[in-house]
Amino acid sequence: MSQALKFIGGAGAGALIAGVYLIQNSLYTVEGGHRSILFSRLGGLQEKGYKEGLIFKVPWLHTPIIYDIRATPRRITSPTGSKDLQTINISLRVLSRPDPVKLTNIARRLGLDFNDRVLPSIVNEILKSVVAQFNASQLITQRQMVSDMVREQLVERARDFDIILEDVAITDVSFTPQYTAAVEAKQIAQQEAQRSAFLVEKAGQERQQKIVQAEGEARAALMLGEAIANNPGFLKLRRIQAARHIAGTMAKSQNKTYLSSDSLFLNIRDTERDEKLFSFGLEPEFEAATTAPIPEAAPIPEAAPIPEAAPIPEAAAI
Repeated sequence: MSQALKFIGGAGAGALIAGVYLIQNSLYTVEGGHRSILFSRLGGLQEKGYKEGLIFKVPWLHTPIIYDIRATPRRITSPTGSKDLQTINISLRVLSRPDPVKLTNIARRLGLDFNDRVLPSIVNEILKSVVAQFNASQLITQRQMVSDMVREQLVERARDFDIILEDVAITDVSFTPQYTAAVEAKQIAQQEAQRSAFLVEKAGQERQQKIVQAEGEARAALMLGEAIANNPGFLKLRRIQAARHIAGTMAKSQNKTYLSSDSLFLNIRDTERDEKLFSFGLEPEFEAATTAPIPEAAPIPEAAPIPEAAPIPEAAAI
C-alpha cells in the first residue's frame, strides 16, 4: 500500500512538472512595437502575424520569430563621383522599418538582419546615380533638390524588399582637400576682385566729391565778391561778426584781457583797414582809385639871381 502511494505521488509530481513545462513553453510574449510569426516544423513559415500580447504556441512544433517594426535610424556614408569628376563623401541618415503585413516574405528572403543586407547596397546605388547628375557646386546650392531625388528613388527601391523608409536625409557632404583648397582660392580671388572694384568706385566718388566741393567754393567766392562789390557795408558787417566771435571767446577765458577797438575790428571809421581789405580786388571803385595815375606836381619857378654886392670903399686915410 505504501509503495502504491509512493508511485502515485511520484507520478503526480512528474505530471505537475510536465504541466508547468508545457505551460511555460506554450506561451510567449510579444512586446510593444513588435510583431511575430510562427515557424512550424510541419508546414514552415505561417502567413499569419501576431500583435503585442501573450501568444500561444505548440511546444517543440512552433518556433516564434519576432520582428521590431519600429523605425530604426541608420547612417550610411558613401563615396561618390560628381558630374565634374570630383570625389564626394555623402552621409545619409535613413529611418527604416519592415512592412508588418509582409513579415513572412522578409523572414523567408532576408531574415532578421534585413537592414544590414539591403540598405548599404541600395543606398550606395541610389547615391551614385543621383550625384552623378550634378556638379560639385550644385550639390551645395541645390541640396534640397538632391535630397528629394535621393529620397524618392530610395523609397521606391526599398519597396522591392518590403522595407518602409520613414525618412531619408542628407546629413553631411564633404569634398577632397584639393577641391576645398581650390574653392577657397576662388572665393579669395572673387573677394579681392570685389574689393578692387570697390576701391575704384570709391576713388571715383571722392574725385566727384572734390569737383563738387571746388565748384561750390568757387561759386561761394564769386557770390562773396559780388556781395562786397554791390554793398561796401558787407565788410563792416563781417568785422562786427568777427568782433562778436573774438569777444565771446575772450569772455570765456579766466584771464582779463583788454583789447582796443582796432583789435576787435570795431573801428568802423578806420579807412586804412578798408583800403587794405579793398586792395585784394573786392571793391572796383577802390581799385580804380588806387590804380589811377598820380598827377605831376607843378614845377617850382627858378629863383631870381642874387645881385652882386657893391664893393666896399676903402677907408679914408687917417
